Amino acid sequence: MTKDKLDIQLIRQKLTEALRIGLRYRLVIFIVFVALVYGFIYTRLNSLNNAQPSPSAISAQTNPVATAHVDKAVVSQLEALKDNSVNVQALFEQARNNPFQD
Repeated sequence: MTKDKLDIQLIRQKLTEALRIGLRYRLVIFIVFVALVYGFIYTRLNSLNNAQPSPSAISAQTNPVATAHVDKAVVSQLEALKDNSVNVQALFEQARNNPFQD
């Protein structure tokens, strides 16, 4: 039992010595720690910035563009309406001249 007490006292002495040394150099230790963190962040950002996507990721993101499908019956009906009505002809002409109106 006395040996355990001696070991504990020896450990306490070594810890207090290490604490004194650590307190003496705490500013230097803090600056080195901050520099290491900044260095890690810089290298991580640099590696992420230079990373290229894999071909499978590219193919997953590129979807085929859907083409608009217009039914031929609707086109012929609109053409028939345009030919038959003066008001509809005016609307078509107005839409053709100013396509961005409400």
